[in-house]
Amino acid sequence: MRTQQDLPKQFSFEFFPPRTPEGEEKLRVTRRELANLEPAFMSCTFGAGGATQEGTLRTILEIHEEGHVAAPHISCIGSRRESIAGLLDRYREVGIRRLVCLRGDMPSGMAVAGEFRHAADLVAFVRQRTGDWFHIEVAAYPEFHPESRRPADDLAHFKAKVEAGADSAITQYFFNADAYVHFVESAQALGMDLPIVPGIMPINNFSQLARFSDTCGAEIPRWIRLRLESFGDDTASIKAFGLDVVTGLCERLLGLGAPGLHFYTLNQAGPATTIWRRLGLPP
Repeated sequence: MRTQQDLPKQFSFEFFPPRTPEGEEKLRVTRRELANLEPAFMSCTFGAGGATQEGTLRTILEIHEEGHVAAPHISCIGSRRESIAGLLDRYREVGIRRLVCLRGDMPSGMAVAGEFRHAADLVAFVRQRTGDWFHIEVAAYPEFHPESRRPADDLAHFKAKVEAGADSAITQYFFNADAYVHFVESAQALGMDLPIVPGIMPINNFSQLARFSDTCGAEIPRWIRLRLESFGDDTASIKAFGLDVVTGLCERLLGLGAPGLHFYTLNQAGPATTIWRRLGLPP
């Protein structure tokens, strides 16, 4: 895998919008701690079908007002052109310059996907309406999207997003560095030379990780799964082992030329901060 563009590496953090005042205060504390690491940006998820749209907007505006680079997620599923246009206008008004454009997940019971079928359609709409105002991130799937019938189909969907105007990509989390390398090489072979940043999921809770992975199709390698299962309710051992595994993965990815790391924090500062310091990342 050749190094992805000769640019400084970027490190970023992702949050989800809290649903309670207590959760909002907890996230503020988390952001203050992670802000000390001076990430390139902080993003906030959108929820299935835009279910957390108001919470996303509120969280993103807080991040922006705190002086950090904020990157709101925008999802196709359940979204209308009018509502997306309104969000884009609001973000432009306050000076937000970065977006994460996703297809999103269909909530249970929802029968209509919305006016955008694929993330590429959403990217094209953002470009048509706002030109080059936004730096657009899209999703990439090193182990392929669970709904893709063939790897070639998944790469075709990714290429469509790039051709629609994506600037860079963030991957679904994974624990197999070879899957990431193969995906990047496959994308480069098709003429895609944009930065593809690995998404990193700290291992802090095995049952939660297994549930997420079963839903999104991210493989937990058998040796990792069996070790985590062997710890039972020993949370200290799970966390210690998880830190070793994920730190080692990050070291290998950066050594291979990955253009940065994007941490799925689950609104916690501790695991990502510890990995960051183990890696000796700036500042």
